Amino acid sequence: MASPGPQRARCAIVGLGRIGSTLEEDRLREKPASHAGAVAGSRDCELEAGCDLSAERREAFARRWGCRNLYEDAGRLLEAHRPDILHVATPPESHLQLVRLAAEAGVPVVICEKPLARSAAEAREIVELCRKAGTALLVNHERRYSRDYRLARERIASGRFGRLASIAARLHMGRGHPPADILWDDGTHLLDALRFLTGGEIEALTAAGDPANPGETLQILLRAGGVPASLEVSGGLEPLLFELDLCFTRGRLRIGNGLYEEWESAPSPYYEGFASLRRLRALPPRRT
Repeated sequence: MASPGPQRARCAIVGLGRIGSTLEEDRLREKPASHAGAVAGSRDCELEAGCDLSAERREAFARRWGCRNLYEDAGRLLEAHRPDILHVATPPESHLQLVRLAAEAGVPVVICEKPLARSAAEAREIVELCRKAGTALLVNHERRYSRDYRLARERIASGRFGRLASIAARLHMGRGHPPADILWDDGTHLLDALRFLTGGEIEALTAAGDPANPGETLQILLRAGGVPASLEVSGGLEPLLFELDLCFTRGRLRIGNGLYEEWESAPSPYYEGFASLRRLRALPPRRT
């Protein structure tokens, strides 16, 4: 008799909106694009239940994923199903309450959307709740698991282009939102990418620009893992831009949404006695 296969992790999602589920309907995005899509596409997981305050979202979730265990109250969901993994895909104001419920219910793993909380004090409280309960807490900064960012980190560690000398990071959302809101909601991905690539913490030095003005560009000077870096955030420009430009002593690497480029230093075709950057035929992973 064949032995049974490994048991799949039972997953529940609280927050069935954009990041929880509906981003999967965006035909242009790389899939999976949502928590539900990631669970459905995994051989190691199964979608057990969902929760949302909106009846319309619950109905749409049921149609899209065939999940019938739907709740308006997260406490009732946890009591009825005791999932192995709880995905918290709600606004940050609700994270502390939901993580507390999960910790009290003994949920082994919580995957929480970014930003983790609206204040450092709340974030520390969330971390402490999980530590005491023995609950593993992950924040959804998925770029550190993406193949292209891991490749970039390998390039840094190997010294392929020499020493990492500086980084210029840019985030333009094109939504007309104040730079402070953009930095808070989407800039967390950029800041985590800086931490991941440099292997160190971030130290803010100075800033220029009005963070509350939707048409303003906010520029921040900082250090990431000891590497000088600049961060530019704007909601007043039309194109969506998420990129990091890494400058090395013997090369350059650019990475971002739909972007991966490698450049190396070579004798200049324009000036005697100088070196210029030459773009390499680097092929980034098709699926990141």
